[in-house]
Amino acid sequence: MTASPPPPSRTGFPLELHGALRQLTGALARRRSVPRHALPPKSDGTIVAASYNVHKCVGVDKRFDPSRIAAVIAELDADVLALQEADRRFGQRTGLLDSVALERRTGLTLLAVADTAGGHGWHGNALLVREGRLLRLRRLSLPGAEPRGALVAELQLPAGKLRVVAAHLGLMRRHRALQAAALLDAIAQGDARNGASMPTLLMGDLNEWRPGIPSSLVALEPFFGSLAGGQPSFPSRLPFLALDRILGHPLGLVTAVEAHRSHLSRLASDHLPLRARIDLAAWQKGLAEAA
Repeated sequence: MTASPPPPSRTGFPLELHGALRQLTGALARRRSVPRHALPPKSDGTIVAASYNVHKCVGVDKRFDPSRIAAVIAELDADVLALQEADRRFGQRTGLLDSVALERRTGLTLLAVADTAGGHGWHGNALLVREGRLLRLRRLSLPGAEPRGALVAELQLPAGKLRVVAAHLGLMRRHRALQAAALLDAIAQGDARNGASMPTLLMGDLNEWRPGIPSSLVALEPFFGSLAGGQPSFPSRLPFLALDRILGHPLGLVTAVEAHRSHLSRLASDHLPLRARIDLAAWQKGLAEAA
């Protein structure tokens, strides 16, 4: 679910959206002047990671169309993919995609992270991998008034080990701050259990567009680096809010990030997907030099 605007002021205008509207003005001014660059080509030890809020497979035209979402996923050409809102929100929480057809079309395999029959994920968070296996999985129930969760998955990929934290954070600022702290605590516990740090991605719809001190996610910055300069991903027709993120630790793990813009991606969901180049070779080299 996407972020809702804060309560209106006495004048009826939501004060907290002043900054967002300034971002929109800047985005409109830069729309024709800023070139769009594709990610650099993959090399040995690098992968493409992607994150996509599929909006329960309902596009901006209000049509429920899982095959259209599958087509966008195929465009991403990702090695690791985190999805949000991949399951029905209520009832049996069954998955909304045809996982067999999706694997045939994209080469991605849906990891077994669901705790219910027929589900794709945990609180709508699903993980897909092209090559590799799941070493360890933790399902987190995140604090807050809404039912929110995150996956902490340790993966063995051809390029090396990678921890992926897949999350969809809440709509309320104070709850996002608590949820960010819970994610950091889970990462720290994983490193303590392993006896060593592991390259880590945080991917998902974090429902926060503000960088710096106003951000509810400022606690993430000492670990993942600055949240400034995120790629606008919402709304998909004219994105100006950087609600979706791919963050990496250590510094340099994520070498490039882009919002994937295509005719289908603008239509299939209210969020654009993000793609990022991940340099696991640099991590392995750093370990070898430190040994």
